[in-house]
Amino acid sequence: MRIVIVGCGRVGAELAHSLHDKGRDVVVVDQSSSAFDKLPADYGGRRIQGDALTRETLIRAGIEGADGVAAVTNSDTVNATIAQIARQRFHVPRVVVRNYETRWVPMHEAFGVPVVSSTLWGAQRIEEILEPRTLRAVSAPPAGEAGLYELVIPDDWAPRALRDIGPPIGWTAALLNRSGRGSIPSPDSEVRPGDVILLSATPDAADEVRRRVENGG
Repeated sequence: MRIVIVGCGRVGAELAHSLHDKGRDVVVVDQSSSAFDKLPADYGGRRIQGDALTRETLIRAGIEGADGVAAVTNSDTVNATIAQIARQRFHVPRVVVRNYETRWVPMHEAFGVPVVSSTLWGAQRIEEILEPRTLRAVSAPPAGEAGLYELVIPDDWAPRALRDIGPPIGWTAALLNRSGRGSIPSPDSEVRPGDVILLSATPDAADEVRRRVENGG
């Protein structure tokens, strides 16, 4: 699997090292040669110095036939442009962008490009620690569509069947984690205090699950 990483900052360098350790064919692109100093000494992948917005640099990096492209520079504009070039011009099947300014997220989603927003994720995670929630979105769904949610069963919960925690339709449980051990639950599985359940649900169904659990059923 060939992966092209555009941007050799801290995220790009860590990603390149991790993927190379897993045996992937990794190429890192950056305008500055000094950026490659962030790569660990045992990184054995390729380094390409050049402007990733140019066709020549991307072709030197092997984007033709690449299995994936990660645009992780410190510029949302550059990342968005690289993503569209990779998808539309070179037809790369897997493209992901790093995002800083959250106003760019809807645009990426409209184009179907997966986004990793450190700003959005960081703010959500800090809020969760400051104000713990019964239910949190693991992947925020577009309006009206299903997403993934993590449900934490509170300590005062009376054990009951999984099917009783939500409405008849609109949701399903993909994983139940109890004391660090995961299992695939059935509708008859008993839900106990402290259980963590991964749900696939529409926003309306997720809200109903949260309401029932927070109100004790």
